[in-house]
Amino acid sequence: MDSEVGPLRAVLLHRPGNELKRLTPRNNDQLLFDSIPWVDRAQAEHDAFADVLRSRGVDVLLLADALRTALEDDRAHAAGVHAAVDDRRLGGDLADSLRSHLSGVDAAGLAEVLMAGMTFEELPSAEGASLVRMMNHPHDFAVDPLPNLLFTRDSSAWIADRVAVSSLTMPARRRETAVLDLIYAYHPQFRHAARAYGAHSAPIEGGDVMLLAPGVLAIGVGERTTAAGAESLARSVFADGIAHTVLAVPIEQSRATMHLDTVCTMVDVDAVVMYPLARDSLTAFTLRPTGDGGVKVAGPAPFLVAAAEAMEIDRLRVIDTGLDPVTAEREQWDDGNNTLALAPGVVVGYERNVETNERLEAAGIEVLPIAGSELGSGRGGPRCMSCPVRRDPL
Repeated sequence: MDSEVGPLRAVLLHRPGNELKRLTPRNNDQLLFDSIPWVDRAQAEHDAFADVLRSRGVDVLLLADALRTALEDDRAHAAGVHAAVDDRRLGGDLADSLRSHLSGVDAAGLAEVLMAGMTFEELPSAEGASLVRMMNHPHDFAVDPLPNLLFTRDSSAWIADRVAVSSLTMPARRRETAVLDLIYAYHPQFRHAARAYGAHSAPIEGGDVMLLAPGVLAIGVGERTTAAGAESLARSVFADGIAHTVLAVPIEQSRATMHLDTVCTMVDVDAVVMYPLARDSLTAFTLRPTGDGGVKVAGPAPFLVAAAEAMEIDRLRVIDTGLDPVTAEREQWDDGNNTLALAPGVVVGYERNVETNERLEAAGIEVLPIAGSELGSGRGGPRCMSCPVRRDPL
């Protein structure tokens, strides 16, 4: 996969499940959701999203199905049990008891625990007293749920023929790495997939990784991806010969701009939809290999200038989010910039971002609108909710 806009052929999605039913006003902030989603409606909206992709010839692989298939392998099952149980949280005796229990459940049951978590009330009964059990509320989590699995873009990203499994920053998301590792290591479709290994060495998330053109990556550096993570991935793709230029793009460390794809996404081979306040403020450091295993860094320079130079085009066309500052801010918050390209000039976007979608259409971009009133409660749009696995080359 060499771009953001080559015709999309296969994608990994996660249909919302019981992990979203774990959200309460007591824990939704900790679990990174701004409100409590109506799960049935979120599932219906996600089904409609998947149907739009299928209608355009995209093969949709659902993460839960992939995880269950992977866990049929005994080695994956053992690794899944290890990933689920935290000795530091449960203590040795309770951890051993839970491991013993999970070792005996089938692939579907273990997958459900890995995704939806387990409360102390749901732990298997055990003989003897347990201070850990007694001092935790029955509805506290012995195994944390992973409601952000919905946003499959962040937990892994494909670059050329390699997959980078992310090192996720926020505590609520770190165990997602283990889930994706299991899928890519043991699912028959991915068993022989090569890894972009550098992503494990420092925090980096797929929402910050953008394939601007063949051999050219942009990596946002902000709330979720560190400079060390961006440099690590750059060194990895240079060593593997799958990129020649990486742009490290500093972004504001805030909830509204948690990833690069919250302020900018590609909608055509030479066009982006971008939050207007970012147009002039975004900068980029340009990283290139030295040829002897090192990396040279230049800049910073204006992002749009650095991107056009790296892509070897005259300029990058910019379509602004919204028509005025207030609308732009509202539609940026509602993921107006977070589009998923199905082909050059064809994108999926939330229907509620009316003015941004009109501006895209006026610029010659076909917009396939989807509902997202419940899906967006975790702050993510169509790009966030999709991990492209295969695109045709440009």
